[in-house]
Amino acid sequence: MSEDMQSWIQPKNADAKDQRCGFVAIVGRPNMGKSTLMNYMLGQKLSITSKKPQTTRHQILGIKTIDDLQIMFVDTPGLHKEQNIALNRYMNKAASEALRGVDLVLFMIDRTAWTEEDQLVLEKVKHAQCPVILVVNKVDQLADKASLLPQLGVLSEKMDFSNIIPVSAKSGTNVDKLEELICSYMPQGTHHYPEDQLTNRSSRFMVAEIVREKLMRNVGDEVPYGATVEIEEFVHDGSLLTISALVLVERDGQKKIIIGDKGDRMKTIGRDARLDIEHLFDCKVMLKLWVKVRRGWADDERALRSLGYNLGE
Repeated sequence: MSEDMQSWIQPKNADAKDQRCGFVAIVGRPNMGKSTLMNYMLGQKLSITSKKPQTTRHQILGIKTIDDLQIMFVDTPGLHKEQNIALNRYMNKAASEALRGVDLVLFMIDRTAWTEEDQLVLEKVKHAQCPVILVVNKVDQLADKASLLPQLGVLSEKMDFSNIIPVSAKSGTNVDKLEELICSYMPQGTHHYPEDQLTNRSSRFMVAEIVREKLMRNVGDEVPYGATVEIEEFVHDGSLLTISALVLVERDGQKKIIIGDKGDRMKTIGRDARLDIEHLFDCKVMLKLWVKVRRGWADDERALRSLGYNLGE
């Protein structure tokens, strides 16, 4: 994976007329398994995951190329009720914008539940200028399987979905059928990326996300939402990747929680992140982490832009 992943690369295949290529947006309320689904279909972990809602904060492009077919999955933050905080506005904006210019939308919901935030997403996808597949996730967790069929009937009345398909993103149940459906909607078009490229995100971005995932998994419910990660040093000399990362939090108490007793929690976060980074880059990694308090960063648009959260106009 290279630092210039953000740039578009011209297709190299001369038989471009035989190629198919399309964008697929994966949308839904927080904690619906959108990232888990994309990772499963890619056959590789790209988007970070945790049991906490709003783990995903950015649009993340996952690229899958099979012979003459290239699918570009757009993983999105969970759409949620508007909160008067700049970071929340950014996440909702990132999710909403993913619906523009795509060839297919996967709208993910949770089994037999239907919430106010699901309704919010539905109102957004109704305006999509492309087919919408309703993906009913976590069906493997249903205690009463018979309850699913009548619920699918109710869901079919909410919108003229192109298809409704129950899956388990975690176990892969029915995901092969979903992938067949996705492939059938992909239009003719030249490939945008080389066949071995997995994402358009930079290596620095991927590392920051890995560290943030370990924060989400190792601390309590409140702290991760007041934390972000900034990569200050990224040096790869061929055999060793040296990374310095700054964990920004909003309050002194959050800093103490992340560091833990005698630095134990920080060591665990660093160790878990280092192992994943070594797996990603297939090399030895030296990871140095610091925690710094930057009050109000999540509601400061200038600070968010400097940290890579582009709010646009």
